[in-house]
Amino acid sequence: MPDVKNSIFERLKLLAAQAGLPEVEQSTHYGTPSLKVGGKAFVSIKNNETIVLAIPVDEKERLIEMAPEIYFQSDHYRGWPSLPVRIEEIGDEELKVRLVAAWRFRAPKKLAATYRG
Repeated sequence: MPDVKNSIFERLKLLAAQAGLPEVEQSTHYGTPSLKVGGKAFVSIKNNETIVLAIPVDEKERLIEMAPEIYFQSDHYRGWPSLPVRIEEIGDEELKVRLVAAWRFRAPKKLAATYRG
């Protein structure tokens, strides 16, 4: 794994740990580093500039409008519950909030109900 992707992955792991997200697995998703819960990726690294968060389709537009410098859409993700994020543009606190939301979206319902973070 190139150093840039490795440092991005370390940042994602650290923020997920700080948020106290249970049962996070380090894995890959379509060949790229990802964090999963219940076998489902909630965040993955697309490339050295972009991560992809799991998110309900109906929430994507709101985030893109709120912070277009951070969140964006590409044809590949249109209509899918995935949101590209410019990793250099998002601060740790915002990213942690988005990781928690993505984790909740992908976690099995019983597990999600136990999380009080």
